[in-house]
Amino acid sequence: MVLTPSTMLALGTQAPNFQLPDVVSGDIISLETFKIKKALLVMFICRHCPFIKHIQDHLAQLGKDYANTPLGIVAISANDAQKYPDDAPDRLKEMAEELGFTFPFCYDEGQAIAKAYSAACTPDFFLFDAQRHLVYRGQLDDSRPSNNLPVTGIDLRQAIASVLADQTINSDQKPSIGCNIKWKPGNEPNF
Repeated sequence: MVLTPSTMLALGTQAPNFQLPDVVSGDIISLETFKIKKALLVMFICRHCPFIKHIQDHLAQLGKDYANTPLGIVAISANDAQKYPDDAPDRLKEMAEELGFTFPFCYDEGQAIAKAYSAACTPDFFLFDAQRHLVYRGQLDDSRPSNNLPVTGIDLRQAIASVLADQTINSDQKPSIGCNIKWKPGNEPNF
C-alpha cells in the first residue's frame, strides 16, 4: 500500500466527460446521465483498498442520504484488475450489491477517465456544481483506518450542503489520502 494524497485538481475545472459501464446494470453512464442534477459527486474508489474498506459503509449511507435529491453520485474504479482481481467488475458488482449502493459504480478499464480527472488515490472525491465546474476536491473527513477517529463525512457533506444551497465553498480543502490508483504497466500518469 502506497499512501497517496489527492492531486488537488484546480477548482473551477470543467468535469471531463466519460462513458463507462455500470458494473451492476451494464448501462453506460456519462455526465449526461446526471443532466437534471444540480450537483455531481464523482468518487474514485475500489474494493481492496483498506482506506475504502474503512469508509465503505459511509459511502453507501451517503448514497442513501442523497437519493432523490438534486445531487447526482457516481463511483468509478480504475484499478488494474489483472493485478488486483478484487477490483475486477464482477467483484465491484458484488461490493455494490452487498453495501446497497444506490448510485452507479463504473469500471474504467482503460484508465483514461481516472487520468482525465487527475485521480490519484482511493478514495478521491470530485464535487461539481450545476455548470459542472469543480467546487470541491478533498477528503471525506479526518478519519483514517489507523487513527481511531469516527467516520462522519463532515468535510464532503459540508461541501455538498453548500453547493446545493448555492453557497460558496471554502477553497481551503484538505486532500484525500488513500492507496494509489493501481495503474497498468506503462499507463502511469505524469501528475
